[in-house]
Amino acid sequence: MLTSWRRYADRHARLVEAAFLLLVYAATSRQYDRGGPGWAPGLLIATAACLALLWRRGHPRAVVAVTAVCAGLSGGLGYELTPLILLPVIVALYELTVRVPLRTARTWCLAVIALVVLSALLFGRNEQSWTDKTIPTAFWLMMPVMQGSAVRARRAHLSAVRARAEHAERTREAEARHRVAEERVRIARELHDVVAHHMALANAQAGTAAHLTRSHPEQAEKILLDLTGTTAAALRELEATVGLLRRPDDPDGPDDPDASLEPAPGLGRLPELVSAFGSAGLRVTVSVDGEERQLSPGVDLTAFRIVQEALTNVAKHAAARTARVHLAYTLDRVTVTVSDDGGAAPSPPAPGGGFGLIGMRERARSVGGRLQAGHRPGGGFAVTAELPLHT
Repeated sequence: MLTSWRRYADRHARLVEAAFLLLVYAATSRQYDRGGPGWAPGLLIATAACLALLWRRGHPRAVVAVTAVCAGLSGGLGYELTPLILLPVIVALYELTVRVPLRTARTWCLAVIALVVLSALLFGRNEQSWTDKTIPTAFWLMMPVMQGSAVRARRAHLSAVRARAEHAERTREAEARHRVAEERVRIARELHDVVAHHMALANAQAGTAAHLTRSHPEQAEKILLDLTGTTAAALRELEATVGLLRRPDDPDGPDDPDASLEPAPGLGRLPELVSAFGSAGLRVTVSVDGEERQLSPGVDLTAFRIVQEALTNVAKHAAARTARVHLAYTLDRVTVTVSDDGGAAPSPPAPGGGFGLIGMRERARSVGGRLQAGHRPGGGFAVTAELPLHT
């Protein structure tokens, strides 16, 4: 019911305003037939006070002044100061309170009380006692200020709640966009590592097999078999990575959701990685310092991808035929170093503009580690990553 009335008031604001002012005028004017110099002077006072209310929103201070003078004049002429006679100044004080600073509204309220009460006490000639002229009058004139203060506080609270909700919504949307961007970067990094590694390895294996086809057909056949395994592994990893983009309830997904899932690669697959590069003509040696420790899954995957990408860069960009992978374990960290000697021909400049080194640095930072890469003093290139054992 209340909601319907509010909707009607919003749609017919002028009509509701006119009805309200007419009610105020009718209630106020009827009070002037009780005592005083008569009904006619009171009607003029009520008319002036109620007409002034038309401008209460645009000029609240002026309207309070006019209605206060009318109320003071009523008390001075001997009219009994009832709440209905004070109604125009009550409405004006309420409007002033909700539109100006609270201190200003209180000052005006005290000034109005002083004007009305002093006028009634000094000039009023009726049977009301001084207590009836002061205490009830002051009470009724303070009521709109207290009510207006409560309304202001409620509006301020609602505004603050709305602002906090909007801020939370913006923050939530920004956080969602940030998480989506991070996920896109992560998947893009995975795709880059998978595609770059396997395609570079497959290209090297195919080139080596083509070179040995006539002179060493048995070796060429073995390399071609390794090439089949390389492409199959690439397809499996691509399927697993692209599967991250599917929702678990995606109707177009595989019939068995667990069929394409396999454990994330880690340093335990280094022998397989070394063998794959060996078939492509790059001999890789692995050495370990310290006691091998269990890594958290994220760090294990990061270490493996860094080794994979570094060896891929050696196979693609360096003239080296050998590379070294060195793992150094301490109490809380593992240091992974991949290096080559550059081979007989000089190594090309480090690929600073590509995504390989950028992706390795991002991976290291994502688990709280750091990565350094650069040319070695004696020739060749080295990539060193320091990673925490656990994240």
